[in-house]
Amino acid sequence: MVQSSFTERNLRILFPLPAILFVAMLMVFPVLYTLFLSFTNWNLTSGSPLSFVGLNSYTRVLTEPRFLHALTRTFLFTIFAVAIESVLGVAIAIILNRAFVGKSLAKLLLLLPLVATPVAVGIVFNLFFDPTTGLANFILKSLGLPQGLWVSSAASVLPSLIIVDVWQWTPMITLIVLAGLAGLSNEPVEAAHVDGASEWQILRYVTIPMLMPVILTAMILRLIDALKTFDIIFAMTGGGPGYASETLNIMGYKYSFEYFRMGQSSVILVVLFIVVFGCSLGIMKLRSSSEI
Repeated sequence: MVQSSFTERNLRILFPLPAILFVAMLMVFPVLYTLFLSFTNWNLTSGSPLSFVGLNSYTRVLTEPRFLHALTRTFLFTIFAVAIESVLGVAIAIILNRAFVGKSLAKLLLLLPLVATPVAVGIVFNLFFDPTTGLANFILKSLGLPQGLWVSSAASVLPSLIIVDVWQWTPMITLIVLAGLAGLSNEPVEAAHVDGASEWQILRYVTIPMLMPVILTAMILRLIDALKTFDIIFAMTGGGPGYASETLNIMGYKYSFEYFRMGQSSVILVVLFIVVFGCSLGIMKLRSSSEI
């Protein structure tokens, strides 16, 4: 019997090896390097060499009120944005799953926010929210309603940013749920009709439970993206007014490229990574339990 060569015996390892090495260089190395920097006092403006300080950087950053406020804003922005997007996305998907005139046009219009560049969206909404010449206040004034300061006020800047995020990313939830609806079996729905269930009962007790794994998958994807939102916030407010819209991502950017405190900015990014990873695991566990 002719013995197989080393290559033939290890094809299942050798074929994916280049891709694995590429992913390791592209993703694993930056994470490990950032983790290493978080234990240093690297500061580009101090002139002192990089030195290992252990947990001192973590202690200094994690006890800073500015960091705690940024962490709170990150959670508030993510929770409200993802919750609103999920509810609206599922509702719109259920409506679009029915037959009606103009359905194709409605789906096409739904895609428009997704193809827009986030920075361009931020610039357009800055004009929309302008307190003096913006369309938002013009509409409110025409209806006799009180006008707002929108992104110019610390009290309203976060809700305004959430509105923009909901406008842009609700279609993503809708498209994922629409795909899930297309793959559902009609037999449970038909059986519920035979048993005399109303449309609301079928939606609540049949369709939504069957869709739950798909909905949670969409929420995981959106959660990860919302936690690390940068471009829209930076384009619209830059974290202002003051620090009113500063999230962990914006704070990490400022510590890196405005203050050049690389060690402390790495601490912020490590915490952000842990938050994203932990929240994703939590929803994935919830998704697994919904499939049982």
